[in-house]
Amino acid sequence: MKVAVVAETDAGEPRVAAVPETVKKMIGLGAEVAVEPGAGVKSGILDSDYTAAGATVAADALNGADVVLQVRRPQGAELSKLKKGALVVAIMDPYGNDAGVRAMADAGVTGFAMELLPRITRAQVMDVLSSQANLAGYRAVIDAAAEFGRALPMMMTAAGTVPATRIFIMGAGVAGLQAIATARRLGAIVTATDVRPAAKEQVESLGAKFIAVEDEEFKAAETAGGYAKEMSKEYQAKQAALVAEHIKKQDIVITTALIPGRPAPRLISKDMVASMRPGSVVVDLAVERGGNVEGVSADAVTERNGVKVVGYRNVPGRLAATASNLYAKNLLAFLENLIDKKTKALAVNWDDDIVKATALTRDGAVVHPNFQPKTAA
Repeated sequence: MKVAVVAETDAGEPRVAAVPETVKKMIGLGAEVAVEPGAGVKSGILDSDYTAAGATVAADALNGADVVLQVRRPQGAELSKLKKGALVVAIMDPYGNDAGVRAMADAGVTGFAMELLPRITRAQVMDVLSSQANLAGYRAVIDAAAEFGRALPMMMTAAGTVPATRIFIMGAGVAGLQAIATARRLGAIVTATDVRPAAKEQVESLGAKFIAVEDEEFKAAETAGGYAKEMSKEYQAKQAALVAEHIKKQDIVITTALIPGRPAPRLISKDMVASMRPGSVVVDLAVERGGNVEGVSADAVTERNGVKVVGYRNVPGRLAATASNLYAKNLLAFLENLIDKKTKALAVNWDDDIVKATALTRDGAVVHPNFQPKTAA
């Protein structure tokens, strides 16, 4: 069983799908591990670190590989290097990328999309969305603090008192909760909002104040799976008015609302940005899906009337070493689920809930029901 680790071809992707620690464990599972040269350099991992862990570093690492681990979906020339039937494990970003998914099927590879993992207990250790969103929430606060021209905590000095910075987090999922915790650790006064009632307790447990129109519709605004329901136009209008008034008083606003497969919901209008004081900062974590902030620019910090709007894509990649370490462990846990511990060989159970939920392509076809061509669905 040969496992190959890819050097990402996307210039904006510094992460890598395996680290020396996971390489050792894969070898312990019976794998021969081959790594493309320079795969981990942007994450602070040298080729010699991989060889010390027992891997082979070679330009032809993909040749004959049974399993291919990478961060982003293979494309173009990458696909031609993969043998038919190879298992490819990555963040596939299948929504709206029908041609890319079809190309994988045509190449005969079996693709597993890690972002499609089911929300079940045993899949938590494999949950790439959570591990990466956690880091994005942390980094959003760090980026905001770097752009903000003032100190975050209250400071009592001989020259006078420095007031604490007011930070508003929009969306209290994994990224939002980590942003709240980080902002609190840095001494800011933190408020947060979310359309899920359960988020209120989570927000308050971290020492932040919850901001929302808490009427009867709000109390029933969560699905059995823990996702937010779409709210009525009336509720959206009341919530927008409350948020607009609250934003005027904030120094930093961080938006984290992202729904898989859909454009990011618009949370902040240009008028809201204009209402903030000069020197304020807005960080948008949903830029890759169009952004929560009206007019946000991807991979740029723009300024409007003295208010900075930060719109970096791939925010976890801004902490490449940590992000790679967590992502690699997610993939290792997933791979362990595909290997027979006794024979130390691949043994995919196609009836397993995790396998069924993540299998995107197989035997030349797109097999995931959500991404099959409409005529075949």
